Amino acid sequence: MSGFSLKSLTITIFIACLACSSRFQTCSARKTKYTKQFKNIGKDYDGHSYHDNKFLDGSNRVTTPLKNADSSIFNVLDFGAKGDGKTDDTKAFEAAWAAACQVQGSTITVPSGSLFLVKPVTFSGPNCESNIVFQLDGKIIAPTSSSAWGSGLLQWLDFSKLQGITIRGKGTIDGQGSVWWNDSTEESESETPTTGDTFYGSNQDSISGELSSKMPSTKPTALRFYGSSDVTVTGITIQNSPQTHLKFDDCIGVQVSDVSVSSPGDSPNTDGIHLQNSNGVVIYNTNLACGDDCVSIQTGCSNVFVHNVNCGPGHGISIGGLGKDNTKACVSNVTVRDVTMQDTMTGVRIKTWQGGSGSVSGVMFSNIQVSEVQTPIMIDQFYCDKSRCENETSAVAISDINFVNIKGTYTEKPVHFACSDSLPCSGVTLTTIQLKPAQAASQLDAPYCWETYGELKTSTIPPINCLQTGKPSKNKLHSNGDSC
Repeated sequence: MSGFSLKSLTITIFIACLACSSRFQTCSARKTKYTKQFKNIGKDYDGHSYHDNKFLDGSNRVTTPLKNADSSIFNVLDFGAKGDGKTDDTKAFEAAWAAACQVQGSTITVPSGSLFLVKPVTFSGPNCESNIVFQLDGKIIAPTSSSAWGSGLLQWLDFSKLQGITIRGKGTIDGQGSVWWNDSTEESESETPTTGDTFYGSNQDSISGELSSKMPSTKPTALRFYGSSDVTVTGITIQNSPQTHLKFDDCIGVQVSDVSVSSPGDSPNTDGIHLQNSNGVVIYNTNLACGDDCVSIQTGCSNVFVHNVNCGPGHGISIGGLGKDNTKACVSNVTVRDVTMQDTMTGVRIKTWQGGSGSVSGVMFSNIQVSEVQTPIMIDQFYCDKSRCENETSAVAISDINFVNIKGTYTEKPVHFACSDSLPCSGVTLTTIQLKPAQAASQLDAPYCWETYGELKTSTIPPINCLQTGKPSKNKLHSNGDSC
């Protein structure tokens, strides 16, 4: 009996040991399983492409973003952006910006292969760190429903009060402007963004569903920089803006290169690049096709250098209009060179309103090749964009303007100089001007000059005999009372 009890006790102890060992192995296995899961998450997340809805809350925003191997890179997908072309991704962009804003030299990535619907938004300082990069490789589209714009906004994508801001990449900003230009649902539906990629095409119906039959009268600029320094825009495409495509206002140190701007030639007021109150601007290696000025240089601009730019269709490269509503305008030290223009309204132009004050001086237009341009060379101190403007005595003074090596064909008039009676243009020089009618047999207008003084440095084709040599007489010079 005692032997049986001892044997039973031994078996019981052995079974208990087996059970304990099995439980220990199970716990160890579970621990190893979860450890591997977290290790895998860390390996998968590289800050560029990882996206897992498990980390999103109900509003599609990241609740606790995973620690990035490179903590200076912020991908909008990791902040809840869907990139499907129909979901509103504005909050995700704002969240990514808020995070990047706190890190000097950070990069926000907008990845390729995605279509992001973003409502009007401002990415602003001045409390942001410097040298932020906005890496745009995907496509951003504007909303086409009037509800997104309220009573009307002046900007869509706005970068404000930043130091060292760069937008670069191979991506596209599409303002879907046809809903504003045409102001009708039927016409605008054909402008819904499409590509050969089925990803974009799959969202066409949902985007079209937002189209509104009536947009606000105030049309927004697609991309604006305000009050910023050391600004760079390179590589991207901006297309179909409701109004101006790219604007710089009150900026210092701007570089624009390898940028493409595209909208139809009949799209109203769609300037390519608009400069205002900005100093130290360089624009080069850029293609501009739009419905208004390819480059518009407004008051407060100085030290502007535009070169190796292709313009057309559009209204050419313009300084002005300046002095509207009796305002003071100052523009100085502008160089435009090595530019080709085709099918534009004007080539290189200065335009000012009657009644203004201030001055335009130190301007060089050189090495301009024109093809079928209506009027390749123009100064107009009687600019008016409405049916009738009042005659006024004061004017923005224009002096030291140089036209060098401008060649090609025109369709209406080769040269148009219309200067103020009270404040004539002075110091206008013409060198190596060779302009011929696009159609050899056409009877077109001859060069026109009014109150324009300067010098013909060489003979010109056609002869520009209307330019008055020397300087205007003192009795013709009336101070505009508010010089720069």
